[in-house]
Amino acid sequence: MKNLMKLAMMLLAVLAFSATTMAQKKSEPWVIPAKYKAMKTAVKASDPSVNTTGKELYNKHCRSCHGTKGFGDGPKAASMKSEIRPFNDKGFLAQTDGEIYYQSFVGRGEMPNFEKKIVDEEDRWAVVQFMRTLK
Repeated sequence: MKNLMKLAMMLLAVLAFSATTMAQKKSEPWVIPAKYKAMKTAVKASDPSVNTTGKELYNKHCRSCHGTKGFGDGPKAASMKSEIRPFNDKGFLAQTDGEIYYQSFVGRGEMPNFEKKIVDEEDRWAVVQFMRTLK
């Protein structure tokens, strides 16, 4: 009986932890200023810089959380409190380039600001276009 009670308490603790973790992974919707939503890029997905500079900067700054293929499964992802939406998610794919730019470089909460780490505009757009290739 004592072992059954211990087992029940452990199960209850695991369930409570799981529910808390799942609740923490929910993220509030992003509020993106209109100027960013309307932003356009001159960098095309076919530009060589996307697979060179974009990929290099993504691997350096983004892969640890977003994962190699953009599934939100990088080594740091499990420790994050907020949800990391995969880049093949319909909601992500439906965003404008400017919305992705804002989220990626301005950031909020656990998503850091990269404006001082990636200062060149063309490099930033190469990262955005590279992220679009990860489907």
